[in-house]
Amino acid sequence: MGQGRERGARRVRRRARAVLAVRATAVLAAAVVGATGCDAVGGDSPAPSGSASSTKPAPLWDTRPESVAAVGDSITRGFDACAVLSDCPEVSWATGTSAEVDSLAVRLLGQAQAAEHSWNYAVTGARMADLTGQMTRAAARKPELVAVMVGANDACRATTSAMTSVADFRAQFEEAMGALRERLPKTQVYVASIPDLKRLWSQGRTNPLGKQVWKLGICPSMLADADALDPAAVLRRNTVRDRVEDYNAVLRDVCAKDRRCRTDGGAVHAFRFGTDQLSRWDWFHPSVDGQARLAEIAYRAVTAKRP
Repeated sequence: MGQGRERGARRVRRRARAVLAVRATAVLAAAVVGATGCDAVGGDSPAPSGSASSTKPAPLWDTRPESVAAVGDSITRGFDACAVLSDCPEVSWATGTSAEVDSLAVRLLGQAQAAEHSWNYAVTGARMADLTGQMTRAAARKPELVAVMVGANDACRATTSAMTSVADFRAQFEEAMGALRERLPKTQVYVASIPDLKRLWSQGRTNPLGKQVWKLGICPSMLADADALDPAAVLRRNTVRDRVEDYNAVLRDVCAKDRRCRTDGGAVHAFRFGTDQLSRWDWFHPSVDGQARLAEIAYRAVTAKRP
């Protein structure tokens, strides 16, 4: 009987030690899981406070890019800002070196760095169909920011029927963005809206010299017969105005689908260009002062801190 009680006591002690060992192992395992941050409770669970994975990721948009390439049309080339019917890239809103303009590149990089790390691939007369080629050339420089202003020439045609269709405008812009993304998936893109061409007509038509230059073929769909106010002329100008608004909607829509693209929010289109902001030769393209206003708008958009 004494031996039986002793054997029973030993079995009880062994079972107690086994239970304690299992519990200790479970506690140790839980501690290891907590320390390593494994997904023991699901991949969407928040990481423990203070772990490396809780660090906020870097923002997608860098408000201080270190190089800039510009693409677009005559506005970005500074056309008619310095001399009649001539490009003047030194006063370009995007990459110019003029102190009067204080271009986007100079504001972002400083004068010395802008001279070495900004490039202007815009071409006077370019339309949206030309943007893919410009984007491809710009991509070779590997800029951190590409500044885009294009579309006015798609509306400035010989007749309203010759204007680029909205569908083609969209397809061409998407192609250009695709060409850039294929080469530079992380480069940022700033897209300026197209100016209000009808407002430019209303301002410039007050100047006799400007109207004479218009007759050389500047934006005939809007500027032809500048003083005509008959129903056909009003309809023609309103058709151009509406097409520009449609183009700007396309620019916003396509840009919104790209996480590293932002627009000016329609600021250039809404800007009320006055005679001081228009070329003294053609009273349609931006003057040096007008280029400076475009640079201000671009800089605000690029450096804005957004959530």
